[in-house]
Amino acid sequence: MARKTDIPPSYYGEPRKFDPSFRGPIHNRGCTDVLCCVIFVIVILGYIALGTVAWIHGDPRKVVYPTDSHGQFCGQQGTPNTNKAILLYFNILQCANPAVLINLQCPTTQLCVSKCPDRFATYLDMQYNYRYNNSYWEYYRQFCKPGFDNPRKSVAHVLRDEDCPSMIVPSRPFLQRCFPDFITRNGTLTVANKTDFKDGLGKTRSVIDLRDAANGITSLLDAKEVGMKIFEDYASSWYWILIGLVITMVVSLAFILLLRFTAGVLLWLIIFGVIAVVGYGIWHCYWEFSTLRGNPHSDGDVAISDIGFQTDFRVYLQLSQTWLILMISLSVIEAVIIVILIFLRRRVCIAIALLKEGSRAIGYIMSTLFYPIITFVLLSICIAYWAVVAVFLASSGDAVYKVMSTQDKCMYANLTCDPETFSQTNVTTVCPGSQCTFAFYGGESLYHHYIFVLQLCNLLVFLWLVNFTIALGQCTLAGAFASYYWALKKPQDIPSCPLFSSFSRAVRYHTGSLAFGSLILALVQMFRIVLEYLDHKLKGAHNAFARFLICCLKCCFWCLEHFIKFMNRNAYIMIAIYGKSFCTSAKDAFFLLMRNVVRVAVLDKVTDFLLLLGKVLISGSVGVLAFFFFTRKIPFIQEEVPSLNYYWVPLLTVIFGSYLIAHGFFNVYAMCVDTLFLCFCEDLERNDGSPLKPFYMSPQLHRILRREQGSKLYAAS
Repeated sequence: MARKTDIPPSYYGEPRKFDPSFRGPIHNRGCTDVLCCVIFVIVILGYIALGTVAWIHGDPRKVVYPTDSHGQFCGQQGTPNTNKAILLYFNILQCANPAVLINLQCPTTQLCVSKCPDRFATYLDMQYNYRYNNSYWEYYRQFCKPGFDNPRKSVAHVLRDEDCPSMIVPSRPFLQRCFPDFITRNGTLTVANKTDFKDGLGKTRSVIDLRDAANGITSLLDAKEVGMKIFEDYASSWYWILIGLVITMVVSLAFILLLRFTAGVLLWLIIFGVIAVVGYGIWHCYWEFSTLRGNPHSDGDVAISDIGFQTDFRVYLQLSQTWLILMISLSVIEAVIIVILIFLRRRVCIAIALLKEGSRAIGYIMSTLFYPIITFVLLSICIAYWAVVAVFLASSGDAVYKVMSTQDKCMYANLTCDPETFSQTNVTTVCPGSQCTFAFYGGESLYHHYIFVLQLCNLLVFLWLVNFTIALGQCTLAGAFASYYWALKKPQDIPSCPLFSSFSRAVRYHTGSLAFGSLILALVQMFRIVLEYLDHKLKGAHNAFARFLICCLKCCFWCLEHFIKFMNRNAYIMIAIYGKSFCTSAKDAFFLLMRNVVRVAVLDKVTDFLLLLGKVLISGSVGVLAFFFFTRKIPFIQEEVPSLNYYWVPLLTVIFGSYLIAHGFFNVYAMCVDTLFLCFCEDLERNDGSPLKPFYMSPQLHRILRREQGSKLYAAS
């Protein structure tokens, strides 16, 4: 008998009664959540309209090309700047930091040039040497405004009229902008082997002033160099990366097909394979650690914090501390896996039965394995459209000019101005040295005032469409696998083209329900993005309570997002089976899961754990093979290995790509198991196994899961 403390079944809803007409997914169904479907269609039409308006007003060239002080693009074809693709700053010393430079809000004249200066020079020196050699002026004039040809003009008037820079410094292009060519020699910062230079105004300055004016540029240049090397590695190894990903696809497909016949053996091989791989990793880390510690000539005693960040990861492999950290991490992972297997060994057997049934279902509906390709294509379209709209919105508007002053208390600073009439105003008199400089693209219209709001709308609709695409895939797969489960005689009673039929039902009848569930999830994700933004802004704040509150909210919304994902997934399964609205399906799924909470908490998660081990084993095995290949440790194909700057670039790409491919295949499998599990719970409540109310589950699944239910009833009595 049940104990008095047991929760009555009615607390989580009454179990479903036997319906003799029920034969799996209902075909005679009506449209659900019509209002949400109408809103969803209107939003899509509005999204298309937003993209059209952004395309009319936007100009991606404003993002691609740098812009001079007059709002003209550098390097744009068909303009006077066709062969002038690089931006030069007349006086880079007036620029506060790299962010100011990249945003083109530096209070100095900016000019498009064909190449950066390669020497130190000042306008005064040019005037002096010009009397003896005309070549000085010919070189200097290419960094002056087009049309200026008066080298005898006084420096004061040249600077006032912004005709030429007072000085030029050796530079090299980065982000299509001329930045000082810093080189460190014997610990001393130099530019063209010099530590000081003339600023053209009668003063001698140190190159440290240049470094302070362009703080962080050296690291950005290093980042560009690393980026170029990474691009070269991809260019030389893309063929082998593609081969590694194809191998992963073949192995994943073969793994799922083999699971149909040898699920138990393969899953235990996965478990012990992962344990063995992690164990080998622990032994290898210990061997490297002991070798480095025992070698007096190595750098094994150096700490990671002492060397800082290095772009060459091989440097870290020479440190014993690296191998110690890896060994401890792998040991913790190994211990967690072993403890889980010890305490859940009986549940593993039940999970194997579910996986066998799932493999059998996929074997009958092989087309489901290729449905992730459709999801990938739809997601790619959503991402591409969102990115294009975001770029066009960001580049909307006309050139806006603002007063840029070197004085902190200039009353005209940051006010809009007109470069054509700026010289006729009294701004330069009140604020000497001020410039009317291009600031950004914008406008005064209603459209331009709400660019930021439109960007938020673009992001929200993007999240909605992405979640809708995923929801459509889940509902389609659930309908196909439910058709398999509710076929009394398998495979004779399985309908023809179950995947296409399920997809058609989902689109025709349940677009509103899928849009409803995906909208709820998109709103939560939008809140999370806003919280991440606020957290980023408050990082430098000293308000501990505000940061604590943001942290708590982030945690709560993270939990809420994962809970909604779990409920949506099960609601879509119920929609695929019964064809009811989203709220009704979510309620039925929730009560059904609560009436089987122990199975949900154990069987479902054990299955997820085993599938995760499968993904790790496949991606890890391909990753180990790629490691031995790219490090030339496979003797008979050493000559085929391309020459690389960083072998970890193609290696990490293969590992990450392999995991994504394996995840795509196993995600179909996980959806199959979840659908079969929910159908099994429905089957137990609807039927009792009698001739009048037969079970739809396979005899093997019924025998194992019924045995578990019998043991629980015996323990509860």
